[in-house]
Amino acid sequence: FGPGAAGNGVVDGQRLAVSISPGMGPVLSVMEAWDTLREKGPRRVLPTAVPALMPNAPAATVGIELGSTAGIHAPVSACASGAEAIAYGADLIAWGRADVVVAGGTDAALHPMTVAAFAAMRALSTRNEEAATASRPFAPDRDGFVLGEGAGVVVLESAAHAAARGAQVLAVLAGSAVTADAYDVARPDPSGAQQERALRTALDQAGLEPSQLGHVNAHATSTPAGDVVEAQVLARTAPAAAVSATKSATGHLLGGAGGLEAVLSVMALAEGWLPPTLLPGGIDPQIAELGVDIVGPQGRQVPGLRAAASTSFGFGGHDVALVFTR
Repeated sequence: FGPGAAGNGVVDGQRLAVSISPGMGPVLSVMEAWDTLREKGPRRVLPTAVPALMPNAPAATVGIELGSTAGIHAPVSACASGAEAIAYGADLIAWGRADVVVAGGTDAALHPMTVAAFAAMRALSTRNEEAATASRPFAPDRDGFVLGEGAGVVVLESAAHAAARGAQVLAVLAGSAVTADAYDVARPDPSGAQQERALRTALDQAGLEPSQLGHVNAHATSTPAGDVVEAQVLARTAPAAAVSATKSATGHLLGGAGGLEAVLSVMALAEGWLPPTLLPGGIDPQIAELGVDIVGPQGRQVPGLRAAASTSFGFGGHDVALVFTR
């Protein structure tokens, strides 16, 4: 795939869709346009400002580049956006509306305003002197997340289309589910009921029992409340899974997190190696007593891994689970 993919014989553009979402949208573009307006007046605001401000701009840019006329989508659900975009991409293929979907998430939200806003919510770590280890999911002294930037995108393809072009299949997206807490705009439901329902529904769709799930790339943002709720859900729903919390290394990419963590889950299956959880403060005893198997700082070799999941949760109560198999 590449520029003009729809016109080079790789895929029919009418069967190629894009589903790429941000969580925050183009924060830098918004602030730059505002600074121009404030400092130089309305006549100096560029005509390209509106396209740059659109939350669907990343999806549209990719879709135009590839010639994707089966649809260009950008489902926005805060930090679950990238994962929901992938789930929606799988639905497009299942519904027969596309053979190939380029799907994932992206965000570039590092700006003083964004940092100040999250800090005002007390969502960020205050370990400013220990920045490299400030993101510490599941640790007893975790105190909030660390903002990051980035993207993660997968190419979803129907089995028939992949076989016809001789594609290397790294994994199968065997199950996906989207639920909502409908509880609070910023706090997770302490019961974890809808997080659990999302993962169980995705497992059911994949035809798997919870005991067959070997790995979970957890959402785990390093917040005091969120990590406990998620660990409780994993203890109930994925008792045999080895759990990685990769935001300990990447920080929180917001809408990009679900896309990146889906990629990491696929590569864990393809390579039989689980990414590490950096644990500078060890594991919270409250989480350890649940029996959740946290992958340590060295990662872990797991030959024969057959099923892995990625979970993503977002402000607004969005819950998404993706289950991949080999």
